[in-house]
Amino acid sequence: MVLPDLLLLDDRPPARPDAAIAELATLLHGHLIGQLIVHPGGDVDAWRSFLLLLGRTPESVRVDGGISRVWTTMAGRHLELREIDYAEVLRERAGGEAAVWDRVIANCLQGSVFELDEEGIKELLGIAIDSERLAALMSTLEQSVDAGGGITAKTAALMRMLRGIVDVVSKSDPERLEPVLRNMASAIGQVSPEVMLGLLHEQHDDEGPRLMQAVVSRMTDHTIARFVSRHVIAESAPTDRLALAFQTLVREPEQQERLLALAREDVAASPLGSTEGFESVWNHVAEKLLTSYSDETFVSDEYGRELSGSRTKAVEVERVSDDPPERISVWLGTIATTALRALDLTLVLDLLRIEPDDAKWGELMKPVIGLLEDLLLVGDFDAAIEVVSVLVREVSAESPSPVRRQHAMTAIDLLIAGSMMRHVTTHLATIDDAQFERVKAMCVSLGEVLVRPLAEALSVEERPRTRERLTSILLAFGSVGRRTIERLKTSQNPAVRRTAIQLMRQFGGSESLPDLTELLDDNEPQVQREAVRAILNIGTDAAFRILEQALTSGTTRSRDAIMQSIGTVRDERSTPLFTYILGHVDHRGALAPIYLRAIESLGALRDPAGVAPLRAALYKGEWWAPRRTAALRHAAAAAIARIGTPEATSVLEEAVERGSRGIRSAARAELSMLRRRPARGAAGGGEP
Repeated sequence: MVLPDLLLLDDRPPARPDAAIAELATLLHGHLIGQLIVHPGGDVDAWRSFLLLLGRTPESVRVDGGISRVWTTMAGRHLELREIDYAEVLRERAGGEAAVWDRVIANCLQGSVFELDEEGIKELLGIAIDSERLAALMSTLEQSVDAGGGITAKTAALMRMLRGIVDVVSKSDPERLEPVLRNMASAIGQVSPEVMLGLLHEQHDDEGPRLMQAVVSRMTDHTIARFVSRHVIAESAPTDRLALAFQTLVREPEQQERLLALAREDVAASPLGSTEGFESVWNHVAEKLLTSYSDETFVSDEYGRELSGSRTKAVEVERVSDDPPERISVWLGTIATTALRALDLTLVLDLLRIEPDDAKWGELMKPVIGLLEDLLLVGDFDAAIEVVSVLVREVSAESPSPVRRQHAMTAIDLLIAGSMMRHVTTHLATIDDAQFERVKAMCVSLGEVLVRPLAEALSVEERPRTRERLTSILLAFGSVGRRTIERLKTSQNPAVRRTAIQLMRQFGGSESLPDLTELLDDNEPQVQREAVRAILNIGTDAAFRILEQALTSGTTRSRDAIMQSIGTVRDERSTPLFTYILGHVDHRGALAPIYLRAIESLGALRDPAGVAPLRAALYKGEWWAPRRTAALRHAAAAAIARIGTPEATSVLEEAVERGSRGIRSAARAELSMLRRRPARGAAGGGEP
């Protein structure tokens, strides 16, 4: 048993205090593990997998469905985990609420009477008058019942809790009975439909129906509507049990329609309400909830009891252990997670292929999405591709049924809006190239709707290999991906805007120039730099004219930011731009600093292609502006000398022989230094 700071082995504490035990308990408790059962057969790899799972942050594991679900999908069999929502259950307070909580649950599970001292009764009263804590207590009790007991055991335990609370409140503080009953009504609205039906049909004695009648009569319209909407959102479609529970709670047809309208508002406000085809999904939900349903014709009470207790019988058979170990191993292999997943896949694919009714085919979408999320979570991409191909085929223009096509589109939207990208991104760094190509083809087949989630995933991804592969997937979308990515430039998130620019740079082509031009004025310096680099990558005269216009018409701050961004690109891609600036930007006036910086940058690049434009700059100047002309010529001569090629040396020698006095002076100084460099390099080991 896992307590917040201690582990109990068969309810016994350690023989002596140990800091390591407390640390392990804290780690397990952080992952909401309440009980840990160790079975034989765990090898080093199995334990390593479990420890790596514990090493993940609790938030990331919880997003994937909780540590128990993730561990099950990893085919972990040497450990059995039981989760308890301690965040709601164990709220540490003075007075010992946690201890009272545990004793109340134990009494309900064992069927004994409440035996609480005065302080315990006081704590229980505090829980009963707080609707949220009471709901959490009931939820914890429902989860604590052994699954082998079935719905009957859960119903009996919850009923004992309700009676015990009513007895304590009636004896200790009768005036609070009415608000406690109202809190019970609110808490009951958060149980599962199966447990709700069990409570409504509780027949163990005469007090059960009377108590439930008192509680149900105090359920508000909002509580019932939330009961419906919560399970519709969780299940994406109503189960038969939910429909039966709703019709039992609300008998009048007019009232049913009114409460469904309230429930629809809650569902519409959830992520499900923003998916395409929500109206058709809700119409199906409403129709099913308003249609009377009963399974009595094909599920008898005796058969239902047998089903509820089937797991207990299976455990008893296992404990007999009169079969050879090799036979048991083979049997266990048939129910391993991988084997069951393969059976799930076969069953789902068969149903999708043979089901002729469009409405029933649409009901398969919820288990299809659940199966796909499990497959992507564990990295079984080959199986996921098989299922996705069925949905894509129905969405395609060749699909004969528009209804089925709409169901498939809604399923794809829900899949992408869920955990798909998180699971895919997790595995991109580890899968081999052949498998990656299959994953890329699967992503592209889902269509344009996946481009934005891909770009957003790329914007927060830091691992180089994963970024490279996400980029490759986006590029595979071609023109469709380009259009979506260009729309991302208006995102409020600077990281998304930078990612959009990087992808436009990868796509290349002058079609993205107008979008990149807008981002030159972005208020985020990193976005500006990425836009400049993307334009340089295009490298056409049209691209350079855009930068020239931005430098000419922009503010001083904008010009400095653009030139700083250009200066950070230290390769031959920027040589044509600096050449363009020297040929088209006036060396006088407000743009003179930009002209001078272009000269210095060409020299810093040491690109031989920069000699010709620098020679032209060396010969520019006006006699009426001697200082500016001298600075310009000295900068051009210095840049030519930095390039240092034979052609550069010839240009300086020509300037010394044929140039005007100012040109000769600038060239002579740099040529003299250039000629001394080899000798100095020989004596001192080379110029740095």
